[in-house]
Amino acid sequence: MSEPERVLGSNTEGRVLILTLNRPEKLNALTKELHEELLEAVTRAATDKSVGCVVLTGAGAAFCSGGDLGSTPLGADLPRPTQEDRADTLLHHGETTRLLHCMPKPTVAMINGVAAGAGLALALACDFRVMSRTAVLTASYVKVGLCGDLGISYFLTQLVGTARARELLFLNRKVDAETALQWGLANRIEDPDGLTATALGVARQLGEAPGVAIRYMKQNLLRAETQTLSEVLESEAFGMARCGRTQDAKEAALAFREKRPPKFTGS
Repeated sequence: MSEPERVLGSNTEGRVLILTLNRPEKLNALTKELHEELLEAVTRAATDKSVGCVVLTGAGAAFCSGGDLGSTPLGADLPRPTQEDRADTLLHHGETTRLLHCMPKPTVAMINGVAAGAGLALALACDFRVMSRTAVLTASYVKVGLCGDLGISYFLTQLVGTARARELLFLNRKVDAETALQWGLANRIEDPDGLTATALGVARQLGEAPGVAIRYMKQNLLRAETQTLSEVLESEAFGMARCGRTQDAKEAALAFREKRPPKFTGS
C-alpha cells in the first residue's frame, strides 16, 4: 500500500524552506493534523541554522480557507471537549502564528488564492506577504458565529489600525489584492503566473542576507510595537554591538574595500 500524501509539503531551495498546505480539494482548510504538522515544521525551522527564510503557501487554488468545520463526521460518537480543553488546543495552535511572527528569521506568505479566517491569520503573522492579483483576503469568522483566533485581532490591529480591523472582522469585508496593497496587508502583488518567481525572489534575498543582523532587526521591530523609545534604543545598541562582531560584518567591510558584492554566511 502506498504512503498517504502528507497534508503539509516541505522542500528547500538553498536557504529557503517552502512549506505548502496540501489539502487542495478542501482549499487547504486546517484540520488538527495539518495544524500539528505545520507547528512541528515551523518549530524546527526556527532553530535550523540551514534555514534563512521560511515561505508559507497553499497547494492548488487557495492559500488557506480557514479551519475545516467539516473535519468531524456528522453523528460521530466522540467525547465533547470541555471549554478549557478547547481553549488549550487553540492556544497550542496559536504557537504557529507566534513563531511565524517572532522567530529570529524572516517569514514570507505567498498568497496564491483565498486566505480566510485562520488562513488569513497565518498570512498576517508572516513578515512579508506576496499576493496574487486574483487572491482575496477575508476574516470570515462572523459568518460562522466565531470571534477569531491565531492572533487575527492582534495582526489586523497592528497592520491596518482599529477602525479597519473592526470593519474586516465585524462586517467580513472581502479585500482584493489592490486594496490589500494600499492598506498594508500585502507587501507586493503579482500576476498569478509570476507569483512564485516574485515570492521566491524575495525569500532568496532574505535567506542570503546577514542572518544575525536580520535576527536583531526583527527583534527590534517587534519590540517597537510595544516598548518605549528608550527601551528600543537600548535594544538597538546591544544588537549593533553584537552584529559588529560577526563574520558577516567583517565580510561587508572587506567587500566594500574590494568593490564587490558581499557573500554572507549568516555568522
